Amino acid sequence: MAKPILIVTDDEPQVLNAIVRDLRGRYGKDYRIVQANSGSEATNVARQLLERNETVALFLSDQRMPGMTGTDFLAEARKFFPFARKVLLTAYADTEAAITSINTIELDYYLMKPWDPPEENLYPVLDDLLENWWLEAPVPYDGIRVAGTLWSASSHNVKDFLARNRIPYQWLDIELNEEARTLAESVLAEQPKRDLPLVFLPSGDVLINPDITTLATRAGLKTAASTQHYDLIIIGGGPAGLGAGVYGASEGLKTLMLERHSTGGQAGTSSRIENYLGFPKGVSGGELSKRATDQAIRLGCEILTAVDAAQVRVEGSTKIVCLSDGTEITAKALIIATGVTLRELDLPGCKELYGAGIYYGAALTEAANYKDQHIFVVGGANSAGQGAMWFSRYASKVTMLVRGEGLEKSMSAYLIDQIGNTPNIEVLTHSEVKAVQGEQRLEQITYLNNQTGEETTVPAAALFIFIGAQAHTELVAGLVERDRAGFILTGQDLLRDGQRPKGWRLARDPYFLETSVPGIFAAGDVRTDTVRRVASAVGQGAIAVSLVHQYLKEI
Repeated sequence: MAKPILIVTDDEPQVLNAIVRDLRGRYGKDYRIVQANSGSEATNVARQLLERNETVALFLSDQRMPGMTGTDFLAEARKFFPFARKVLLTAYADTEAAITSINTIELDYYLMKPWDPPEENLYPVLDDLLENWWLEAPVPYDGIRVAGTLWSASSHNVKDFLARNRIPYQWLDIELNEEARTLAESVLAEQPKRDLPLVFLPSGDVLINPDITTLATRAGLKTAASTQHYDLIIIGGGPAGLGAGVYGASEGLKTLMLERHSTGGQAGTSSRIENYLGFPKGVSGGELSKRATDQAIRLGCEILTAVDAAQVRVEGSTKIVCLSDGTEITAKALIIATGVTLRELDLPGCKELYGAGIYYGAALTEAANYKDQHIFVVGGANSAGQGAMWFSRYASKVTMLVRGEGLEKSMSAYLIDQIGNTPNIEVLTHSEVKAVQGEQRLEQITYLNNQTGEETTVPAAALFIFIGAQAHTELVAGLVERDRAGFILTGQDLLRDGQRPKGWRLARDPYFLETSVPGIFAAGDVRTDTVRRVASAVGQGAIAVSLVHQYLKEI
């Protein structure tokens, strides 16, 4: 914790210098002394200190100052630092104003000028006030702070990005926290656009509704490549990409991984993975992702976060990755591990209520906001089951809406057993969401029983959606062969009647995970008809690297 601050205000330079001298002599070792020669200047100083998340322990102000009296200044200052002690320097004629201030602004003490000797008239008073301040004042958080509103898609996106990248932050809800509201108003007062959220950095800088790349850069994540050419570029940082990153770097390949959001992919949002090899008690997706990311970096894999690969093209044997900012990076070989995202509900109101009660995926950062409330989970696969188990820790009731006749076809047996043994989880089969309603936030949903045709409308605090899978393969559209759903064809799936894919010029068939373009491989959920499990994706990432080695011997 940085030194707490004592702010001293007086418009007479000689008086100001004298009291600053006395305070530094007594308190300079444990506190920082800041001086101002007017109430307005001191108010601006207090505002800036709050934005930097520094803490003020005591305000000491002269009463008779032009423009803003001491009591007026202290009234403003306590909005920024309500726990700071307030002391007024007065002349004999100011006694009545000082006594009034005790009732109006909770003045802690007033001192008559002159205060000499300070050992008798100043230090004993301040010692007591500061001792009490230490007992009551909250310890300031010295990391990233995010100020916004709960029912905001932008606030949700910032929180989700920081959480999934394992960057600690403090959430400040300006609707519930008066200090947070004052802090936000002080920043936005001079801004033409009053956007939220605000991201307060330890440096003192404030980001106003930042884009993800800016946020990543300022939070200390790597967003720019260290060089222009690599042996291997991996696009996607989920389990398949991380598996490839670990093996590629450890086997001597100059390896770069590009991840547009956060390493771990969908698996990184899982509250608990029980069936991954080597973790007999289970492991959270976030912890597994962190371990794998740290391992890949330690072995030499360069990872760029919040970097979006927009297009891939090939010139000769060189693979060129074009980023969304226009940057181009080249490689000898490429692994596409972009994975899938959940399909969005195509219903009126869903887009408007995203982040305000409607979420895609586990959204672990939001679970605690629905404590003792009834929430709904849409989907019947493992990700939905893991989400339901996590939310059941907070919500009074979790209702799973499953379109099929049961969970057995799409969910692991261990997870079905856990759900069955959790009393506040309800599973409704043959159920589909038909409508969502709400003004500023989700208020109720309507779901349909697809067997009976009966519709039911119920209050709903939140709707977490885990349906379908859309492949992220637009960047190689027209370059490699894909199926009708956009998933990438590899290996034997590319052969038709024994014929190799169109344009294939090598005297061999495509390798197991190789696409229709030699030297471009695909791994994980982005492949057609693959087993969608974390272990399978990691294994494919490792296998892809071994095939990259074989390919590199040919060029």
